[in-house]
Amino acid sequence: MNWQETLGLMGGLLGNIGIIPQVWKLFRYKAAYEISLPFLYLWLVSTLCWLSYGISLGLLSVILWNCITLLLASLILYAKLKWGMRAKVTKTAAGAD
Repeated sequence: MNWQETLGLMGGLLGNIGIIPQVWKLFRYKAAYEISLPFLYLWLVSTLCWLSYGISLGLLSVILWNCITLLLASLILYAKLKWGMRAKVTKTAAGAD
């Protein structure tokens, strides 16, 4: 394995490790109202583009870490759709009283 591939693997590892605490917090507190849906959609599309790029060039580090990023981003999107919208509705309903 060359140094460039090692660098790509390390960069992907560190980047994904940085996302894990956010995913953990979302599922622990079951609150995701602070997460932006446009951000999530753009992040998912971006990750799919990077994954396609990695597949087309056969770049192991790009393929591996973007598959994992896609999984983590999907978990965050799930949390947002499940718990993020409810908090917004509750906040609006509370203001109507």
